[in-house]
Amino acid sequence: MSSFVIEGGCRMSGEIVPQGAKNEALEVICATLLTDEKVTIHNIPDIIDVKNLIQILLDMHVKVERLSDTSYEFQADEVSVDYLSTGAFLRKCAALRGAVMLVGPLLTRFGKAVIPKPGGDKIGRRRLDTHLDGIRKLGASVDYDVERQLYVMEAGRLEGAYMLLDEASVTGTANVLMAAVLARGTTTIYNAACEPYLQQLSAMLNRMGARISGVGSNLLTVEGVDSLGGGVHRILPDMIEVGSFIGMAAMTSSDITIKGTGYEQLGIIPESFRRLGITVEKEGDDIHIPAHETYDIETFIDGSIMTIADAPWPGLTPDLLSVLLVVATQANGSALIHQKMFESRLFFVDKLIDMGAQIILCDPHRATVIGLGNRFRLRASVMTSPDIRAGIALLIAAMSAEGVSRIHNIEQIDRGYQDIDKRLNRIGARITRL
Repeated sequence: MSSFVIEGGCRMSGEIVPQGAKNEALEVICATLLTDEKVTIHNIPDIIDVKNLIQILLDMHVKVERLSDTSYEFQADEVSVDYLSTGAFLRKCAALRGAVMLVGPLLTRFGKAVIPKPGGDKIGRRRLDTHLDGIRKLGASVDYDVERQLYVMEAGRLEGAYMLLDEASVTGTANVLMAAVLARGTTTIYNAACEPYLQQLSAMLNRMGARISGVGSNLLTVEGVDSLGGGVHRILPDMIEVGSFIGMAAMTSSDITIKGTGYEQLGIIPESFRRLGITVEKEGDDIHIPAHETYDIETFIDGSIMTIADAPWPGLTPDLLSVLLVVATQANGSALIHQKMFESRLFFVDKLIDMGAQIILCDPHRATVIGLGNRFRLRASVMTSPDIRAGIALLIAAMSAEGVSRIHNIEQIDRGYQDIDKRLNRIGARITRL
């Protein structure tokens, strides 16, 4: 298990470039299974989750060529369906939440899919009902093997259907969408997620020959086609990393320019940080965060305490609530952070409380943060990262704290953030990887 040693109190300055979006990368890499032709994808982040997914494809005999540090070419013309039943496949998929999106492409093209209960972050229950109900409506059989804890799905050619998703699940929508593009007839997906990454997936599939309309809305219509061709796709900058850098700059009183942010696709993320009193300056497609000595949390118009909550797009992504929470600890004022989706994601706040943060964990979904501004700095501490987003929040806290902190289990951070220590050290941070 690796660790970071962080010298707190270092101010950073300069430019930093966000990596390609992790969540989009997992979707579009799975989509390469939908064709036997070559698909080239640019701006792929070099992170553990993505590398693990690419290895799974390699083990399935997908041809993968690395064209550059961030570009790959995929060709799934000799896929080994038998590999799906092996222990190696099941073990690797169980450790990677994003592997669940292999189901749609495998089922619609090869008529078979096997997936274990998904792993990934320990942030609460993450059910698969939305995925499986949608797959069933397209005509597939779904059986759960209780003893082996895995789902086995089979189908002939899938048939288009109308469906109302029980939740606007991003991965659920992506899975059903990929299954529907090769189904016979028309599929209507209502209450679909509409995040930019799903818009990107839809655009990529349409360039490959799919017929998807309603992109960007919560009502997708898919006219099935017999086959898809190859294509070229470029992944967006990672909005979660952009938000992490905004919070990091403010909390460490740093002057940072975030280059090539894909600003028009960030939704209300910049405004959410402005609500905490952070100056977010748009400069073309870049974002400049000037050095902050203090920042003040806004109140609502009637003077009541600011509430920051996650919501389906175009609402605030839940992946940034951990960052917003830690940034609020050093603001002036108070905020209620409401994490609606996952019941275990706020449990990392006990580590911030140990550092001196004034936080009341109201229940598994809500935490009240009492910001003390620059009247009180966090204390250095020894911590363990429980998941990707809590890990980056703890790193931000350690960078702003007095003294030297240590974070264990940084493999969790590496799952979502590429060479984060090296990139931050280049602009003035002092982070040592052990």
